[in-house]
Amino acid sequence: MIYLDNAGTTKIDDSVLNAMLPYLKESYGNASSLHSLGQHAKEDLENARNKIASCLNANAKEIFFTSGGSEADNQAIISASTMGARKNKFHIITSAFEHHAVLHTLHKLEKQGFKVTYLDVYKNGIIKLDDLKKAITDQTCLVTIMFANNEIGTIQPIKDIAKICHEHNIIFHTDAVQAVGNIPVDVKELGVDMLSLSAHKFHGPKGIGALYCKLGVPLLPLIEGGNQENGKRAGTENVAAVVGMATALELATTNLQKTMQHEIRLRDKLIKGLIKIEHSAINGDLLNRLPNNFSICFEGIEGESLLLLLDDKGICASSGSACTSGSLDPSHVLLAIGRPHDVAHGSLRLTLSKFTTEAEIDYCLTVIPKIVEYLREISPVWDKLKKGEISYAL
Repeated sequence: MIYLDNAGTTKIDDSVLNAMLPYLKESYGNASSLHSLGQHAKEDLENARNKIASCLNANAKEIFFTSGGSEADNQAIISASTMGARKNKFHIITSAFEHHAVLHTLHKLEKQGFKVTYLDVYKNGIIKLDDLKKAITDQTCLVTIMFANNEIGTIQPIKDIAKICHEHNIIFHTDAVQAVGNIPVDVKELGVDMLSLSAHKFHGPKGIGALYCKLGVPLLPLIEGGNQENGKRAGTENVAAVVGMATALELATTNLQKTMQHEIRLRDKLIKGLIKIEHSAINGDLLNRLPNNFSICFEGIEGESLLLLLDDKGICASSGSACTSGSLDPSHVLLAIGRPHDVAHGSLRLTLSKFTTEAEIDYCLTVIPKIVEYLREISPVWDKLKKGEISYAL
């Protein structure tokens, strides 16, 4: 099986699994307990926190463990908006194609009286800084813009956004779930106030993530019930998962340049091969994108059929976010960059990892064009396009 859905989740690294096993078998103490088994767990928990902080160039006191990226996004946004409301500030700025962990939280806040501005991301999938500057008002309490898009891989000018926010004394949060472990992320250099990450995006375990919250930035708990995480997140600490995340992030950052070069070479080979298919288009900017992300639209086909036929050929891929795979609606990300509904339905996302091989890419370049050709042969839409009854969009 060829796995090219690494933006959805990644294979856990053997080193990560081995690092976790002792905390599932022998060292299983509760890190909040006073006995020696618990205190050993507490020590290892804090060692892992220090490792993660070091990888991000943060202070260990700025790292708070969560169940994943979605919880971290929720906590950051709700904290900043609550503090804003206390100052009578009810305006938030975001982009039009954020992850639903951000968008759904903002929709909830809109029902509570907040006004949200959704910045255009244009054809290349990148916001314009002038749009951000124009959107800021004296009511703005938060800007939340993702570091890298989970569907099309485009990277936003995070450092510049942070600078603009700080000039106006506005908290800036970034959903960096797709970025951390895949590209360099230095929170001090970037100047972000809050940043979300999730272990299973960089070969760590599922169900564990973290929120970086800069010292001095208020953080409110979402979950009550205990004094864990310095009172910011109640619940017995998942030491095994935390150790796994720390190990995975340390591996990812240590080998980052080598992994990026490997992924870029294979990604560009995919781009060169598949863009030859007529009436197709790459989604997002070609340069400012994640090294492992390739997203393309094929006119005249349905993405769901393409995925099923790829799966039959032993290729695991996706059409976009796994969080919306049950929806019949076209991707909000592709609509945001201007793809027509019919074209957006024919999308394919291939995301690579350090485990992806050149032989796997060669196989994909043989299989995918044939499947696209087959689907177009049986497509009534493609037939109308060929006959000139409707116009091509790509």
